[in-house]
Amino acid sequence: MSNSHVSPGEVYVRPVKPTDSPALNRICLLTGNAGQSAEGLHKYGELIGLVYAEPYAHLPATYGFVMVDPAKGDEIVGYILGAYDTRTYEQHAIDEWFPRVRANYAYPPETNDGATEADKRYIGILYNPPRAPQAAVDYSPAHLHIDILPEYQRQGWGRRLIARAIEHLREERGLAKLWLGLDPKNEGAKRFYERLGFKELQGAPAGTMGLEFEDFKG
Repeated sequence: MSNSHVSPGEVYVRPVKPTDSPALNRICLLTGNAGQSAEGLHKYGELIGLVYAEPYAHLPATYGFVMVDPAKGDEIVGYILGAYDTRTYEQHAIDEWFPRVRANYAYPPETNDGATEADKRYIGILYNPPRAPQAAVDYSPAHLHIDILPEYQRQGWGRRLIARAIEHLREERGLAKLWLGLDPKNEGAKRFYERLGFKELQGAPAGTMGLEFEDFKG
């Protein structure tokens, strides 16, 4: 979606920029508990965004688009982020991103003052980054993460952001599929993705869903 035909004050979508990092981190925290705020789960609330949001604004082999609300001073209120080459992205994250950000946290995770269980889990990820399931990467090199602030949910923005990502991956990268991972307990999110044409990937961990672009119900 281009912002060239947007009326004044209307929420619009634009490509992500490195300077968007703080906003991406904030949204990741405010949606990090099955779409709702995860603030109460963390002392170190920035951790979830350091893992799942900010690196996509800085590393190679990535793409991303943000929702901007001019009525709130051009505040970023949602995003879709991902990698068009997951393995390349992972290697850059391991070599460049995680060493830099984990320097602010002690290991083992429980030695950080006041760390919650959620904090410990994410600090563990900083020190031992997981790899994407091979079954998912075999399906497509491209994956995505999408988060929208609660007050902007259920208004069609998720569908529009995914459509914008598909347009980019198809036209700029020549891809025909992508995948995502979600909490298997988040039945609402699963139903949403199924309505758009996503299907569970056989042989991949529970909650891994794939989409063939020709099946997208946009």
